[in-house]
Amino acid sequence: MTGRPNDWLLRQLPYGMLSEDFFVRFVSIFQEQAGTLLQHADNLPYLADVDVTPPAMVRHMGEWLGMPGIDTSYPAATQRRILRTAAQTLQWRGTVRGLTHLLELYSGGPVHVTESGGVYREGAAPDDPAWAVLEVDSTGPLSESDFLALVLDEVPAHVQVEVRVAGRTVWPVLAEEGEMAS
Repeated sequence: MTGRPNDWLLRQLPYGMLSEDFFVRFVSIFQEQAGTLLQHADNLPYLADVDVTPPAMVRHMGEWLGMPGIDTSYPAATQRRILRTAAQTLQWRGTVRGLTHLLELYSGGPVHVTESGGVYREGAAPDDPAWAVLEVDSTGPLSESDFLALVLDEVPAHVQVEVRVAGRTVWPVLAEEGEMAS
């Protein structure tokens, strides 16, 4: 907030106009409305500050970074932590490091990733498809289906992934007679 006095607009009027009660009340209406606008303008520098912006803005900033949405049921501190972590790891999206950081944030615990990845010279890549196995003890506050949706959204499309929660394979889901469901 600035050091602007509450009667800043009235102070700009000529002295003769201040003696008229009707005129003072009339101008006060505009002063109150303009004060609200000025307060919003005063707060603009803080709107993009993750630590002080309103929770609704935290969720909007998450969408700007490509996050489909931060759950409104999370406490404000958790929403801010999710946004801060996502912003810090965005450059690592699609890598083991980025996936590990993101899943640790949501699961609340360690994530173990085993993968076949690597960078190969042209023509030297293995014939086998790329794969990754992700293991967590818990899905944190997310349901297994929401956690799985998060994982499948973050893992590159060409990578075959297996997700294990508390030692149980939750993806791929086994269909009848051991066939893989997609």
